[in-house]
Amino acid sequence: MCPRCMQCDTKFDFITRKHHCRRCGKCFCDKCCSKKVPLPRMCFVDPVRQCAECALVSQKETEFYDKQLKVLMNGATFFVTLGTSDKSELMVCRLSNNQRYLVLDGDSHYEIEIVQISTVQILTEGFTPGGGNTRAVGMILQYKVPGSDEVMQMKFTAGEDFSCNKKLSAAWLAAMHKATKLLYESRDQ
Repeated sequence: MCPRCMQCDTKFDFITRKHHCRRCGKCFCDKCCSKKVPLPRMCFVDPVRQCAECALVSQKETEFYDKQLKVLMNGATFFVTLGTSDKSELMVCRLSNNQRYLVLDGDSHYEIEIVQISTVQILTEGFTPGGGNTRAVGMILQYKVPGSDEVMQMKFTAGEDFSCNKKLSAAWLAAMHKATKLLYESRDQ
């Protein structure tokens, strides 16, 4: 039972009705929970009532699903270096169809469960003091090996040869960066 709005502290009564945000479940007055945004990850296809904070996150997720997810699922080609090895392997990296694994295919095959990924660092070049004109050229990924406390590291580098489309690799890395930000935001909630 919640007698007051969890945002503005207005008391609920016969005139000021209580509404629940469909994302976080907290109680709000109509003013504080008036945004209506689709919430496909929770199977709400039509727009549903959400508080301002949740509506913002839902909008970011929707933009991500509409634009970046296809890029991640189509994949891109990278030189992948495992751990501290000095040898790298040319691999296609993509998000699995069920969006739960990062799949790497080359001479070797890896499937890394997304929930096991602890850190993603995007590597850039062309840094300027104002922060402009940088482009993604690779990433360092750390993940836990299932069933152990061991943390593995992989380094992805966009290739320089003709078999690697650098523009596609940069787009994939940008999408991965956005996915990581969304993932970290959802873990913090």
